[in-house]
Amino acid sequence: MCPMPNHHRRRPDSIRRTPSAKRAQATRPPLVRMVRIHELLMAGRFPNCAVVAGEFEVSNKTIQRDIDFMRDQMLLPIDYDSVRHGFHYTKPVTTFPTVKMTHGEVVALLVAQKALEQYRGTAFEKPLRAAFDKMTSAMQEEASFSLQDLGEAISFRPLGTAVQEMRVFEEISAAVLESRVLEFDYQGLKARQAEPRRVEPYHLGCIGHQWYLIAKDLVKNKLRTFALSRLSRPKRLSQSFRRPADFSMAKMMSDSFAAFETPKPSRVRIRLDEIGARLAAERIWHRSQDLKPLPGGGCEMTLEVGIAPDLENWILSWGRHARVLEPRDLQERIAATARAMALQYSE
Repeated sequence: MCPMPNHHRRRPDSIRRTPSAKRAQATRPPLVRMVRIHELLMAGRFPNCAVVAGEFEVSNKTIQRDIDFMRDQMLLPIDYDSVRHGFHYTKPVTTFPTVKMTHGEVVALLVAQKALEQYRGTAFEKPLRAAFDKMTSAMQEEASFSLQDLGEAISFRPLGTAVQEMRVFEEISAAVLESRVLEFDYQGLKARQAEPRRVEPYHLGCIGHQWYLIAKDLVKNKLRTFALSRLSRPKRLSQSFRRPADFSMAKMMSDSFAAFETPKPSRVRIRLDEIGARLAAERIWHRSQDLKPLPGGGCEMTLEVGIAPDLENWILSWGRHARVLEPRDLQERIAATARAMALQYSE
């Protein structure tokens, strides 16, 4: 416990504050309090918990935790002087240990902060922003200013962000972490209405800005992938389960293009024109991709990947810049979809 002598309960005139200053200090992070404690210690003021707590309008216990952290985690030589009724440094201290960040780390932190923009307006925005504020509360003010300045240079513009209810996400994530059987209503993409499901939830994954639940369907006795955006009324049951030791999300999706699990990979060859080739070379679309330049411009992309709707949609997104060479059945499905699209504009 931090000693709290009666004659130190009155706040010294040197640290009295205006009402506006009080409001500002009430929101300051722990590092700001610790820096202030360090300043008082360096000045030989022998501060105690009551004095510092009064300055920041927090409890004495809060200041005691700050001092404990400075002594035990930052290894600062702090001790209490029972004669002067305050704390002091027992050894010379030249600088205050702070969170030091390289320019690259500051930029990376900025990217993380900017990535929150894709969840603006959704149920995830408030808890994500609160978590980010906690992470950055220990940064130096200089780094904070750097983030603000760099914010003018880097931005995110999300497209088609999935919207999930936070209650749904919390219930499902809890079931995954607790290994509890889960019930919910699920409406498949082609289904007219939702159907009840009972599953053993194994994994939550975010693929292409969309959250998916990987779970064992207890009725069909198969692993299934469920989009959280099409899931409703989740309920954890008292029944628990043990996740198979050989379950691996990475292994399960190793041959998938995106979110759809496929039984086995196929060799997919796509001819890209000159524009398509340039765009394809700018990104890694799949771990198996191989780009082979062709005479006269363009390239041939080869993938070892499972055939699924997400792959077909990706190929169609290239428009006239891409043409499937093999397998034949994939080529025919893409052609049929393209013809159906053209007919919609010919009516």
